[in-house]
Amino acid sequence: MIDTTVSSTIFTAALALTPTEPQHFDLAFTATTQPCPWPKAYGGDLVAQAAAAAMRSVTDGKTLHSMHSYFLRPADIGANIRYEVELLRDGRGYSTRQVRGFQNGKPIYTCLANFAAGEPGATFTAEFDRTIPGPEELPSTEDYLADRTGGSMTEESKAYWSRGRSFDMRHVPGPVYLAVEGEQVAHQAVWVKPFDPLRPVDGLTDAQRDQAALAYVCDYTILEPVLRVLDLPWAQPDLVTASLDHAMWFHRPGPVDDWLLYVQEAVTADAGRGLASGRFFTRDQRHLATVLQEGMIRTP
Repeated sequence: MIDTTVSSTIFTAALALTPTEPQHFDLAFTATTQPCPWPKAYGGDLVAQAAAAAMRSVTDGKTLHSMHSYFLRPADIGANIRYEVELLRDGRGYSTRQVRGFQNGKPIYTCLANFAAGEPGATFTAEFDRTIPGPEELPSTEDYLADRTGGSMTEESKAYWSRGRSFDMRHVPGPVYLAVEGEQVAHQAVWVKPFDPLRPVDGLTDAQRDQAALAYVCDYTILEPVLRVLDLPWAQPDLVTASLDHAMWFHRPGPVDDWLLYVQEAVTADAGRGLASGRFFTRDQRHLATVLQEGMIRTP
């Protein structure tokens, strides 16, 4: 059952890892996928859980700076995934981990995660368009969907989009839930913020939890600029999407409890696949992370 209480507890519940005996590699944890109204679990659960498992294996103060993931099989909802962590390398400046997720005896997810000690260096950060409306000027997903219905949207999916994802999301130029609102262009921006302050997570520092939060929330909307330019809303009957692979770079720390601007762009779409990029910024234009993701986009 989906908990539609307006809070960020769904995300922090996903990060609850239980240490267990490894069967394949050096360390192992189990975690549970969270409820959602689709046939299989949300891919961001897997990315965030794998990030947490990898971070818990690095004990010398290095911070996660990149992840490269493949989604191998769909994950069951509300079921345990076993994450096995291989300690590939520990150097003075960098450490590397491989993480594999297993469910029902089969690998369903794999990633390489790299960690850096950090060192002095020059700084550059991209800027975002300051003419983008602020989140206070935009409707929340719940407000937008309040009196709307149509397509394949059910009351369960409507509640999940509105309150079941731990984060408030506000779109520019408009959402793509029931129809492509606004221009049919290859780019969009989404303001994201947890519904309430993120709770502590056992085994992680607050900074590590915040990195996992970016890994978690990024997957919800990253394919939307591709859907937007193809004029395919989420509630399009018989539309089927799935994450295929995912890459993420963490550039610098920053607060996740405040509004972040997730600037996204469609890169290409062909042969039933689409590629999109995204960048997370704080309101004062600190560039926190960059995402690239390819997904399956299947239509009748």
